[in-house]
Amino acid sequence: MQLVVARIGRAHGIKGEVTVEVRTDEPESRLAPGAVLATDPASVGPLTIATGRVHSGRLLLRFEGVGDRTGAEALRNTLLIADVDPEEMPEDEDEYYDHQLIDLDVVTEDGTEVGRITEISHLPSQDLFIVLRPDGSEVLIPFVEEIVSEIDLDEQRAVITPPPGLIDDRAEIASARDEADEASEPATGDEDEGA
Repeated sequence: MQLVVARIGRAHGIKGEVTVEVRTDEPESRLAPGAVLATDPASVGPLTIATGRVHSGRLLLRFEGVGDRTGAEALRNTLLIADVDPEEMPEDEDEYYDHQLIDLDVVTEDGTEVGRITEISHLPSQDLFIVLRPDGSEVLIPFVEEIVSEIDLDEQRAVITPPPGLIDDRAEIASARDEADEASEPATGDEDEGA
């Protein structure tokens, strides 16, 4: 199975280094010197990592055969893809590969169906489940311990404890709008007048 482990960003310096947006929880093994990675677009690769280092909180990689800024800049936005055994599990028991989470049913703790995970969005601050609801709409669920209370791969489900408004946002918006409308209505004069 092939998994995207990083996306190449800007060139860094003049010696062929690039910044990378890491998309794996195991960069020390997936993006280590000597790793050979497939690419998207395929015509760019495969690429072999020559060196890697962290600079100002960003991972910088240099690939064999890329020795200057022009070559590095030509790799921008290329996805790096690793071959992964589908049976392989992450080292930490609380971590999951995207392919393990895609298609899980999402339910609340009381068993109410929310939908099915169709995609995982990796943001700098957290990951998000993109969940397709039965009515065809989508809802974004932050993949954080406070909201996702259980991942059960055997039962193929994710159990969530959503805060108010996360999965029923239309009701929250409608009630807030109604209150605002009531507050802005002019007095009609039908109130009892004091004697």
